[in-house]
Amino acid sequence: MVQHNKDTTPAEPELRLYIPRPEDGGFYVKMLSDPDTMAYNAPWFPPDGCIPDAESDWENLQVCFIGNEPKRFYAYLQRVSDGAFVGDVNYHYNPDEDWYDMGIVIYAPERGKGYGKQGLRLLLDRAFNVNGISRLHNEFETTRDAAYKVHKAVGFRDVGRKNDILYLELTREQYLADAAEQ
Repeated sequence: MVQHNKDTTPAEPELRLYIPRPEDGGFYVKMLSDPDTMAYNAPWFPPDGCIPDAESDWENLQVCFIGNEPKRFYAYLQRVSDGAFVGDVNYHYNPDEDWYDMGIVIYAPERGKGYGKQGLRLLLDRAFNVNGISRLHNEFETTRDAAYKVHKAVGFRDVGRKNDILYLELTREQYLADAAEQ
């Protein structure tokens, strides 16, 4: 009997972008109030990175981001199989730099499942294919190895490093060229 090697790697769980309604703010507040999820934010919001008034922040996000594409975009990452929210993504135009700053947060209990890469791919598709923006930029501490690896895996390029901060970006042209090669 001949045995064939099978790829036993599980398929990445499917995610979709979900534009939250005002009544969906519970997940946002839960994430911003969770010390494990927000630990990366501790240098700016000591001691644990949690946002002090997350409910008010949710109200501001509704006004500033929801429905303001292409200048601003915000969505939850929603697992298709059960509808659970696992994180969020966003971008907004930075006129001082002529690029779009972006962000992604995966809720701590959902980390390590490939959602970061999937979430970034969804965000890239929305930014470049749907909204036609020119360039996404992100920056974070050099100690955040997982964030760096996932950004590099989806095509972000290093554009600088200063004071232990990495600067990464991806242009629409690079993204489309990478997609054409695959």
